[in-house]
Amino acid sequence: MTPANLSRRQFGRRLGGGLSAAFVANELFRGVAHARQPKGVPEGVIQLNSNENPYGPSKRAQRAISGARKIAARYPDALETEVIETIARLHSVAPEQVILGCGSGEVLRMADMAFLAPGQYVVVANPTFEAVLAYARVTRAEPVQVPQTADFRHDLPAMAAACNLRTGLVYVCNPNNPTGTIVTRAELQTFLDRVPLSVTVLVDEAYHHFVEDPQYASAFAFLEKHPNLVVVRTFSKVYGMAGMRLGYAVAAREKIAAMRQHLIWNNGNAAVLEAALASLADADHVPKHRRMNNDLRRWLCAELERDARRYIPSHTNFVMIHLGRDVGPVIDAFRSRNILVGRRFPSMDQWMRISIGTEKEMKAFLAALRQIVPVSGGQSASLAPDSRRAA
Repeated sequence: MTPANLSRRQFGRRLGGGLSAAFVANELFRGVAHARQPKGVPEGVIQLNSNENPYGPSKRAQRAISGARKIAARYPDALETEVIETIARLHSVAPEQVILGCGSGEVLRMADMAFLAPGQYVVVANPTFEAVLAYARVTRAEPVQVPQTADFRHDLPAMAAACNLRTGLVYVCNPNNPTGTIVTRAELQTFLDRVPLSVTVLVDEAYHHFVEDPQYASAFAFLEKHPNLVVVRTFSKVYGMAGMRLGYAVAAREKIAAMRQHLIWNNGNAAVLEAALASLADADHVPKHRRMNNDLRRWLCAELERDARRYIPSHTNFVMIHLGRDVGPVIDAFRSRNILVGRRFPSMDQWMRISIGTEKEMKAFLAALRQIVPVSGGQSASLAPDSRRAA
């Protein structure tokens, strides 16, 4: 019997009766397949809605999580310092240029609080990940949403042109959520050269590890020459620790110092910090999980082409599929079949975002898609003949 099957009272009795800490740790962290289901969702649901890595943390990380019980009673200050120093070495920066957050969501909140004020502008693509706009409302900043290009990418020239003396922050999600598209090295370089130094450029690289396109480059390549640049990463995606909550930002000392004023004290937990160190030390995890996720994405896209369905070629562990109808009722139809898919994006209300799950999950999704949204003769397979297969 696992904790998912135990009532709180039963679980408490076992703890009070001398249940070993090792048993507790092993049961709590025994495989992502037994994770708690969302409230109101039946057991066995297929979760393809939040762009998680369905395979979870590496074996090293899982052992580190279990071992964290030895230090759970103490604040992990020294461990946090070790993680910061490790990340600093990874990116060839000083530890003072690194800040951790409870997931990259907290990092984005700190950036909004540090670099936006009432009446200032925050420039974003439309659509993109919404957290920066949500946090910006707290600062009473004004959103400037720039429509994406015809091929569903950031319109960086238009975003640069939208930056002026009232702009505090411009946000670039690369690869972009929800479209899965990228901006290239050359495009990002030109953009950074055009944005005024008074504007903080926040580049969110949550899905960086899935990209295989040689035209792409991480914003870390430009960090040294652009003191207004802040680069954000997370352990939630390829590292498989969305439920553990750890993200970080790297930037010039002055930028990190400004963000640190809005940091919640003692916001890191010992288990995720130990797991982060183990994950960064595991050289095989990222390439293995990139391959596993990308191979299934390519398989899905090939099946979509077989059905003559439109999709956006993606560089991530999710794909946007065109339905030719409002996605809201379709989301509900999938839910009734115990399959959760991505939320509705108002500016792309006929497109459904689907995260890449396991092979079994993707086959179940495809079968349900063919039932819920039968193929119509008027659909074309992709965006253009030269971009039919996802990168």
